[in-house]
Amino acid sequence: MATSTKILSYIPRETPVHRLCGATKLIVFLVWTIVCMLSYNTFVLLGALVFGIIVFRLAKIKVSEVRFVLITILVFLTLNTIAIYIFSPEEGVKIYGTRHELFRFSSRYTVTQEQLFYLFNVMLKYFTVVPIALLFIVTTDPSEFASSLNRIGVPYKISYAVAITLRYLADVQSDYVEISQAQQARGVDLSRKAPLKKRISGLIGIAVPLIFSSLDHIDLVSNAMDLRGFGKNNKRTWYSERPFSRADYIVIAVTIIAGAMALYVTFRNGSRFYNPFLPK
Repeated sequence: MATSTKILSYIPRETPVHRLCGATKLIVFLVWTIVCMLSYNTFVLLGALVFGIIVFRLAKIKVSEVRFVLITILVFLTLNTIAIYIFSPEEGVKIYGTRHELFRFSSRYTVTQEQLFYLFNVMLKYFTVVPIALLFIVTTDPSEFASSLNRIGVPYKISYAVAITLRYLADVQSDYVEISQAQQARGVDLSRKAPLKKRISGLIGIAVPLIFSSLDHIDLVSNAMDLRGFGKNNKRTWYSERPFSRADYIVIAVTIIAGAMALYVTFRNGSRFYNPFLPK
C-alpha cells in the first residue's frame, strides 16, 4: 500500500523548462490561469491544451510521476460535471440562447447539445490549467523560487514561507508513508482487499498522528528560525538565487503577448463564450 514515490514535489531534470527562473514560471502560470479561467472560447482552450501538452513533454515529466494527482483531478472533474448538470441542467441553453434537445430523463433533466457543449468547455478549462499547474510545482526548486519572488519585490519573509510550504509537501508525504507502514505492521489492512469502511477507519488512524507530527514539525522549524534570528534584517541573501536569462525575458514576453491575443479572441464579439449554435 505504502509507496516511496513523492507526489507534487520538485523533480530535478536538465530541460529548458527547469532552467527557467522560478519567477518566470510563476508569471507564465498566472497569465495562463487567468486566460483559461476567463475564456470559454473553445479554440483558445484547445490551443492552450495542445501547447500545455507540448511543454509538459518538453519538461520530460513522466505521466507515472504525477499519475495519482491526475487521477484525483479526473475524479473531482467528473463529480463537478455531474453536479453542474444536476443543479443546472439548462445552463447551456441559458448561455447560448438556443435549444437542441437530444433526449430526456424527465421533465426537468433533459440533455441538449448546448448543455453538452458547455460541459465540454468546463472540462476543457480544467485540462488546460492542470498541466501548467503541475509543471510549475514539479519543475521549480523551492529555494530558487523563493529567491525569485524576493527579487521581483515580494518580501523575503513571504517568499521564504512559500518555499517552506513547497518543501513541506514532501515531508508530509514521507511522514504519511512511515505512519502507514507502522499501522500495517500492527495489522491494519489498508489494501484494496479490505472493506471500504475498514480502509476509511485506517486512513483516519493515519490522519490523526500525521496532524500531530505536522504540528511538531512546524514548531521545530519555527524555533530553529527564531534561534537563527530570522526576520531581524530587512534584506537577506539567497544561496539558490538565479538571475534572469535571455530565455526568461523571451518566455515572459511571448506569454504576455499570447495571453493578450487569447483575451482579444475571447472578448472580440462582446462575450467570452464561443457560440457555434448561432445561425450562419
